[in-house]
Amino acid sequence: MTRHLDFSRLHNFRDLGGYRTEDGRTVRWGRLYRSDSLAKLEGEDWERFLSLGVRTVIDLRYPWEIEQKGRVPETAGLGYHNLSIEHRPYDQAALGPDVDTARYLAERYAEVALDGVKELGRALELIASADSGPLVFHCASGKDRTGIVAALVLALLGVSEEDIIADFALTGLATARLVADWHAANPGRELRWPGYAQAPAELMRLFLADLTDSHGSVRAYATEELGVDAELVAALRENLLNP
Repeated sequence: MTRHLDFSRLHNFRDLGGYRTEDGRTVRWGRLYRSDSLAKLEGEDWERFLSLGVRTVIDLRYPWEIEQKGRVPETAGLGYHNLSIEHRPYDQAALGPDVDTARYLAERYAEVALDGVKELGRALELIASADSGPLVFHCASGKDRTGIVAALVLALLGVSEEDIIADFALTGLATARLVADWHAANPGRELRWPGYAQAPAELMRLFLADLTDSHGSVRAYATEELGVDAELVAALRENLLNP
């Protein structure tokens, strides 16, 4: 099963369909996508993107990232929302080689879960209400901020923890191209951290365990901190699961 969609300049555009839920249903294909930065869309990639019929884009990057790198091209019928879920910027490329990838990033994810409750809650509302067509959410590499939102959505849909972790780790198939992009954009600068663009399964496992330790479960976190109620969960499942 290939989840990565074929683009020239996007390296981590993936379909979240097909995962089985605890009640025996499956996530619909072609309804919910995750991606690296859509600012890279142009030419044939843009035509490929348009062919998917995406109606809503959630951009999880900082406003200053959008100013520097751009955003998805504007087009009629495409809704765009910038929800910067991360509030404490850091430079992954500058980290030392002794920094443990999984534990360090799990701690950063925990910060996002704490700081970004308003934006995370709004992202879930948008995904739950996107019944007019497909939706894609993305950050820069489609790994960290995007991975957090994907984990929350899949957990609320009833997808197993192991599948959530496996979906996160699929970014590893794009790591080499993401690293190549970094080098192309930063000539003369050293990439010091071996963990850059890596997505070890243990990272997502630690993040989910941290949420469970703090709140009892991922769903309890979403209820207590993000304001997710039964109605929103029902809307998510209605829009994204096969009957």
